[in-house]
Parts: sequence; C-alpha cells; structure tokens
Amino acid sequence: MIAKPNSARRVRHARPDTLIYAIENRLYVNLTDRCTLACRFCPKHNDSKEVHNYNLTLSELPEPQKIIDLIGDPTQYEEVVFCGYGEPTLRLDALISVANAVKANGGKTRLNTDGLANLFHKKDVVPLLATCIDAISISLNAQNEYQYIEHCVPSIPHSYPAVIAFVQRAAQCIPDVTVTAIDGLKGIDISACQTIAITNGAKFKARTLDNVG
Repeated sequence: MIAKPNSARRVRHARPDTLIYAIENRLYVNLTDRCTLACRFCPKHNDSKEVHNYNLTLSELPEPQKIIDLIGDPTQYEEVVFCGYGEPTLRLDALISVANAVKANGGKTRLNTDGLANLFHKKDVVPLLATCIDAISISLNAQNEYQYIEHCVPSIPHSYPAVIAFVQRAAQCIPDVTVTAIDGLKGIDISACQTIAITNGAKFKARTLDNVG
C-alpha cells in the first residue's frame, strides 16, 4: 500500500507580519493597515502591498509590547517613525505606549499622519501626542477641499478643514511640525500648499509621487 502523504507537511507556514522595518537609518513601526483615507496614489490602492520591498499587510493588530520588544534599543536609529500601511493614530493608545517606551529608552520619535486624529477620536489628542512625539509630518496633499476629496477620498465628512485645524494645533504643541504634499498629482498647487503650511505655523516639504517612506 502506498502511504498517503502527510497533509500537515504540505501546509505552508504563514508569512510573519512586518511590524517594524528599516529605511536607511530610520526604523518604521507598522501599527495598523486601517486608514481614514483611501488615497488614489497610495500603493495599497494600486495593487501593491509593499513599501521598499516590505510587505506591510497585517494578519492582526500587534500588541504594543510586542513592538517594543522588537524595537529593542531605539538609540541605534536616527528616529523611530510611526508610518506603516495605515494611519497610526487610529490605534492611539498603542501609539502612545510604544512612543513612550522609545522616549524612555533615549530614542527620538516621529509620527507620519493624515491629520485626522482629532476628527476621528472626537477630541483634541495633540497634547497627548506632544508628550512622546518629537516631530510630526502631516499629509495635506491639496490646496483646497475639492482636490483633497478627489485625491485622498476621505471616509469622514469635513476632513479637509479638520486637517488644517490639526496643523494649527500641532504647531502650538509640538516643536517640529512639517506639512507635506505630493508634487506630481494632477491639479495640485505645491506653492499654495506651502503657503497653507507656513500660514498655520508649520514647515513644508514637497514629496515625490511614488516615493513612500
């Protein structure tokens, strides 16, 4: 009798989730793959699950302590950046826990965000972020609400004015605030976006289309 192959041996182990990933001398934290936007230029809405060859799809939301353990000594990196496949502030408690651990161990922190945390949580979370975030980068991506909706496809009404208000509030509480917009998107006026950033107390950086990180 020919023995049947052991079916268990044919089961492939699932790929482990990428919870942290390095780009140059910065370490990025992938807290969630959920987002308040569905940006048309985002890799995950263009049949890609990768950023810099890292597959950032999550099978489950990681516990903060697991990420803290994976980071280890944060001082070996220029900064620890909260920027994964989704919007980090959707997991505000986890974000704060990990960022506090990084700061307690001598590391520097940066948050890349869509600026909708206050709108989503229905409260001002900026003072809380200010306790553990050294720098924040806020994606504006448009000089007016029409272009913002066209490119960023927000899931919450009144998102664009909420981003502007978040920039203003962040500039009051966090010492290093940068507003970004992507140069190359149809109809986007980079100079106008820069004016909005400076008017509201922030620095400005023009990003390159398809350059994520």
